[in-house]
Amino acid sequence: MSPKLPRDISGQQLVKLLSKYGYEVTRQKGSHIRVSKPFVNGDHHLTIPNHSPLKLGTFNSILSEASEKLKVSKDELLNNL
Repeated sequence: MSPKLPRDISGQQLVKLLSKYGYEVTRQKGSHIRVSKPFVNGDHHLTIPNHSPLKLGTFNSILSEASEKLKVSKDELLNNL
């Protein structure tokens, strides 16, 4: 059984987690942070709201997309928080 998603994660904490996997902040406009990571078939971009805490659906969606692209499980990403 996978662990429950934490409910108190901020946008900044998520950016910090993704930076461990090679994502870098490319820009920020207002309260949204854009992170990117180069891949062989093109860059992958994620937009993360700089809110505290992130809404669970938003957090889950960003985690799902990142885990799919990085080919690691969501559980592994959560364990590195």
